Amino acid sequence: MALSGFEGFEKRLELHFFGYDPKNVGLGLRLLDFETLDEQILQAVQCTVVSAVANHYFDAYVLSESSLFVYPTKIIIKTCGTTQLLKSVAPLLRHASLLGLTLTSCRYTRGNFIFPAAQPFPHDTFQNEVVYLEDSLPDSLCYRKASVMPSKTPSHSWHVFSASTEATSYPLNGDVMYTIEICMTELDRDLARSFFQHPGDGKNGDTAGKEMTEITGIGEIIPGALICDFAFDPCGYSMNGIDGDRHSTIHVTPEDGFSYASYECVGSVYDCDDIVRVLKRVFKVFRPATMSVSTTCVSHDVWTLVAGALVPLGMKCRSCAVDEFPAAGNVVYQTFTARRNK
Repeated sequence: MALSGFEGFEKRLELHFFGYDPKNVGLGLRLLDFETLDEQILQAVQCTVVSAVANHYFDAYVLSESSLFVYPTKIIIKTCGTTQLLKSVAPLLRHASLLGLTLTSCRYTRGNFIFPAAQPFPHDTFQNEVVYLEDSLPDSLCYRKASVMPSKTPSHSWHVFSASTEATSYPLNGDVMYTIEICMTELDRDLARSFFQHPGDGKNGDTAGKEMTEITGIGEIIPGALICDFAFDPCGYSMNGIDGDRHSTIHVTPEDGFSYASYECVGSVYDCDDIVRVLKRVFKVFRPATMSVSTTCVSHDVWTLVAGALVPLGMKCRSCAVDEFPAAGNVVYQTFTARRNK
């Protein structure tokens, strides 16, 4: 818990590995049992699992502070509040090594904290985060870069650290994938009320979460996705979506004065029209006054569609920053504010 409220802005860590062991039948990191994940990795971060779902491709966990996705050779941890996300790196690398997996790339991203003074080391400054990562990663990840991508909106900037064994990335199976990370503040007050539980209604987190998913329209953002949702008491909401081998996730801190929501998804550049529909649906669920969109992809095909989706909804693009990172490709960071905000 932050000093003046709960910190909604998440820290996000993505690790990619390489390795082949026929005895594991391609399961890789999915062989990590629940006790290992919860007691040795998430405990170091200071969070725990509250709900989970899986399919043929990956496992998705809703955490007490955001989400965890475990693929055979990729793991993504996203945590909010005053969690110490980077303390997961050492145990993750140790357990991956026991499975015969070798780290090939690391990407860490976050926005501007609402309550930065409440963050513990190493998250008290981006410089400390970078130093901590540099010290935690093996020397084989020799291509490294850290940058703070600015904007004209004081409350928003994008912090990126990337490290890889290769200077550039190569599409898998000929497909070019993108990751979209959206951060929204100053949510519409009426819409934000949907993420508060009613005192004494007797509903648990699973039941209340499903109700929030339905009444807010979140379930329609990616129709057909398998959704694992959870509502927190007295307020707050998280969900993970599973659609084949693609994940999506939403986290909401609805309190007035520091309201925040995030949305993340992955997709293929060959289905670019999907991101336009997704952006519009996400916006309509929250109607934020301020919004940032980070697009990570080796192609330029996706980020150019973002403004076209949001401007007709009453948002104005205030800034756009572009940078290139090892293995990650291009990161494009755009900020938007409602036209009523000067």
